[in-house]
Amino acid sequence: MSSAELAWREPCGVAETPPEYVFDRPRLYLETTIPSYLTARISRDLQTARRQRITLSWWNAWRTNFDIHVSRHVSAEATRGNPEAARRRLELITPYKILEIDSRSELLTARLMNDCGLPIRAETDAAHVAVAAVNSMKFLLTWNCAHLVNPQFASKIAAACESEGYDCPILCTPEDLTRRYEHELS
Repeated sequence: MSSAELAWREPCGVAETPPEYVFDRPRLYLETTIPSYLTARISRDLQTARRQRITLSWWNAWRTNFDIHVSRHVSAEATRGNPEAARRRLELITPYKILEIDSRSELLTARLMNDCGLPIRAETDAAHVAVAAVNSMKFLLTWNCAHLVNPQFASKIAAACESEGYDCPILCTPEDLTRRYEHELS
C-alpha cells in the first residue's frame, strides 16, 4: 500500500470514544471540506497540503471530544467527483448523526442568502449554516474561507441567525478549533 493510500486511511483508524465515557461534548457540524481534506491524497499545493495535515491532526487528536453531526447537504456534496474519492468521503461520514433539513432550516437559508450578500453559488454554504443553527450546533467546522470563515460575511451570518431566533454556530477551521482547545488546556 502506498503512503498516499495510507494517508487517507489513517483518520479512519482512530476509534470513537464510547458514549458512556463522555458527557456534554460540544455539538459540531462537519461541513464537506473536512471529509474532503481527510480522504484526499496529499496535495502538491503547499497551502492545501498544510490544511490537510492540520485537519488530520485535529481529527486524530480532538475529534472524539465533540458530538459530530452532518446533514444531507454534506452527503450530497460528498458524492460528487471521482467515485472512489466519493466512496471514501461517504465512508468517513457514515458513523455520524444526520441532521434533517426542515422548513425552518430552508427559511433560514433563504434569509442568509438575502441578508448576507452571499453569491448564488454559496447557497449550499448558507444551508450548512442554517441546518447547524436550527439544530443548536456550537461549532461549524470547515475550510470554506471564501464564504463561511470569512470576516466579510461572519457578522452578517450571525445577525441573520439571531434575527430568526437561533444562535449562530462558531464558524471555524480545524486550525482555529485546535488553537482554541489547546489554549484552554494550557
